[in-house]
Amino acid sequence: MSTTTFEVPATAESLDEVQDRFGAWWDGLGIDDVALRFKLETALAEIAANIVEHTRRNDQEAGRRYTVLLEATDQELTAVLTDNGRPADVDLAAVTMADVDEESGRGLALAIAALDRLEHRHEDGRNVWTLVCAR
Repeated sequence: MSTTTFEVPATAESLDEVQDRFGAWWDGLGIDDVALRFKLETALAEIAANIVEHTRRNDQEAGRRYTVLLEATDQELTAVLTDNGRPADVDLAAVTMADVDEESGRGLALAIAALDRLEHRHEDGRNVWTLVCAR
């Protein structure tokens, strides 16, 4: 099993760090599956961007942060993002792809399409996103 955890501020600048750290973790796994990497990396980027956007739009309290846990086992690859923002009201069953002419609204739909499992819950004052790709 390979695990890494890091915390970043809920700002647009953190998105590059999330992708860089994902890349370093992935490179250390020794998995030669470009499609699998693309699926998890795309979903991770979309959910991280969702956290940042939700914080910017709905919860501008200073000091908002999120933690990223990346874990690889023989069975699956998992990313868990946990933020200390306001509870997000999310119904994943109701998510649809945005129309072509809309500027946003694709992130959750892309993540759902890429992953084997996407879950969201609010516990202990935190939003918790769990992203899973089977190997």
